[in-house]
Amino acid sequence: MNPLHWRAGGVSLVLDCTPPRLPRVLHWGADLGPSVAGLLDTARPQQVSNSIDDEVPLSLLPEHAAGWVGTPGLTGHRDGAGFSTSFTVYEVTEPVAHQLRIAARDAAAGLSLLLELEMTASGLVRQRATVTNEHASPAYTIGGLLLTLPVPTEAAEVLDFTGRHLRERIPQRQPFTVGTRLRENRRGRTGADASIVLAAGTTGFGFRDGEVWGVHVAWSGNHRALAERTSTGESLLGGGELLLAGEVRLAAGQSYRSPWLYGSYGRGLDELSARFHSYLRARPQHPRTPRPVIVNTWEAVYFDHDLGKLTALADAAAQVGAERFVLDDGWFRHRRDDHAGLGDWYVDETVWPKGLHPLVDHVRGLGLQFGLWVEPEMVNPDSDLARAHPEWILSTGGRMPPLARFQQVLDLGHGGAYAYLLDRLDALLTEYDIAYLKWDHNRDLIDAGHSPGGEAGVHVQTLRLYQLMDELKARHPGVEIESCSSGGSRVDLGVLERADRIWSSDCNDALERQAIQRWTGTLLPPEMIGAHVGPAVSHTTGRVHTLDFRAGTALFGHFGIEWNLTEASGADRARLAEWVRLYKELRGLLHSGTVVRSDHPDESLWVHGVVAADRSEAVYALVAMSTGVWSPPGRVRLPGLDPEAAYRIAPLPPGDRPEGPARNPLSWWRDGAVLSGRSLAVAGVQAPVLFPERLVLIRARVHSVANSII
Repeated sequence: MNPLHWRAGGVSLVLDCTPPRLPRVLHWGADLGPSVAGLLDTARPQQVSNSIDDEVPLSLLPEHAAGWVGTPGLTGHRDGAGFSTSFTVYEVTEPVAHQLRIAARDAAAGLSLLLELEMTASGLVRQRATVTNEHASPAYTIGGLLLTLPVPTEAAEVLDFTGRHLRERIPQRQPFTVGTRLRENRRGRTGADASIVLAAGTTGFGFRDGEVWGVHVAWSGNHRALAERTSTGESLLGGGELLLAGEVRLAAGQSYRSPWLYGSYGRGLDELSARFHSYLRARPQHPRTPRPVIVNTWEAVYFDHDLGKLTALADAAAQVGAERFVLDDGWFRHRRDDHAGLGDWYVDETVWPKGLHPLVDHVRGLGLQFGLWVEPEMVNPDSDLARAHPEWILSTGGRMPPLARFQQVLDLGHGGAYAYLLDRLDALLTEYDIAYLKWDHNRDLIDAGHSPGGEAGVHVQTLRLYQLMDELKARHPGVEIESCSSGGSRVDLGVLERADRIWSSDCNDALERQAIQRWTGTLLPPEMIGAHVGPAVSHTTGRVHTLDFRAGTALFGHFGIEWNLTEASGADRARLAEWVRLYKELRGLLHSGTVVRSDHPDESLWVHGVVAADRSEAVYALVAMSTGVWSPPGRVRLPGLDPEAAYRIAPLPPGDRPEGPARNPLSWWRDGAVLSGRSLAVAGVQAPVLFPERLVLIRARVHSVANSII
């Protein structure tokens, strides 16, 4: 059987689907062209001493029974038996539009397997597996299911992410040596420290250079990802759900389906990211309307809910050009601080005697959409709900988990709890003109058992969350959902099948946000990343930043405001309105173009931007993250443009004020300049001198055919 060869978006995937073995990948990476003749034969290794007599294939689901001594793809048992599987393929469907289904069976273990593999138009690869128990008894307990993609020996470094609350998605690198680099997450949500992309690449790979391969597990619960290299040189990236002990036990006829494992290849991280971005934008549920300017009330009023204050804030929001007003935590019964009320999803009559109608009507009368904060999966012990239904709290062994933010987790595996939440959220969306739910999740799932038996409950909790979001969207198809989880702790392509954007961090400090948004963009395009202008003094770090730095940072995401505008000066409001106007002018470009990030040798100066899909224009930000190594800072490259076209570049107001110690402005900054796209990407332009924690914007527009100016 000839290898199966898929090509899309500059990527080739070559599969050996020869029965009876499970399929294996012969090549995943740069496009090989139309012919892969001879690849199967030339990929076979020699036999070496002290090894298995037969060739040991690294399949999509590696098997110990085939001689693979690395991490196995499927672990489990049937009361201790059936711990090792050996699947035989009995059906390979004819591939249609880069979609393939492979059916296999292990008669001795009493299991069947369905592998699904797809390749998108952007060159993104994804796969998942379904295991079914075909024996009557005893039940089959799944320990874990891991899917893999091989990477070549040239992949010499591993990049993943760590982080914490208020500083999510911080990159870390290490050599790709023999052994296993395993990232496990047991928080019951994606996690602030989760590696949303686990990547391996050639030595020194960056945003624009080097080859890089990366995987993402599309799952919002416990999960794991790994990079593994054996002593024989075989290397892989893989991932899947992390199952707690006994969490999935399959009776006869029952099945377990893994989450999707996505794989992206690129020349540099920008190309790897672009495949994810293109895939997300091509989905039918991806937001198609311009992303509205949001005003969120949290940092403006916190729990101090007062109709007069909030209508005044809405008036100020409308004046600067906001389009959506979101009422944050504190609107429901008993919720005067974070000690009580979670679970009591009724409007607090003591604060809102006429319900939310006066505020909603005022906001809608200003022409703004209305949004509402909720945290459905959580419950305060000090709440009517917890007192009435203590059995609805996720807990194990007759004990309560430790409190976090004075709250516990509501067990969606209880039909009554699920029905209650669906009823209350549906009632709110029916009664009020709500366009947007900020859906929060402010604690990890610790000791998360399902009562009364105490079985592990994270797997079911995650599935029921998806079901709840799906049902609400079906009943209220116009409502958008933001995935917020202590800020950026639920960022994955599982929840983003339902949510329309993520809140990337509770930290609105613009300096921290530069890094958080930079690396969140490895997976998500700008329009899915909430980015807000906070007050001058950040409430999470105490740093003081100029309005231009704060607004210029928020520009490259889904722009919003989290600041008490009623206390802002007239000058600040006027300046903010300028930035809002710029965002509205540029959002068509920012939310459809290609994200680019430049590898600059001085890490104190960051360069990033967005280039239009047709490369007719681009916007770049030059960001002084700290004091520079050199002064003046030297040239910066502006990547991503058409190398054969000429572009006029000029500073872009209101981000055109290069605050710094230089005595005279750059001539090109004053008068603009015309250069070829190749020159801008290779030679670059002299950067202006900037004070630390400042930024400026540059706009590039097609001027003529490059040859006409050379």
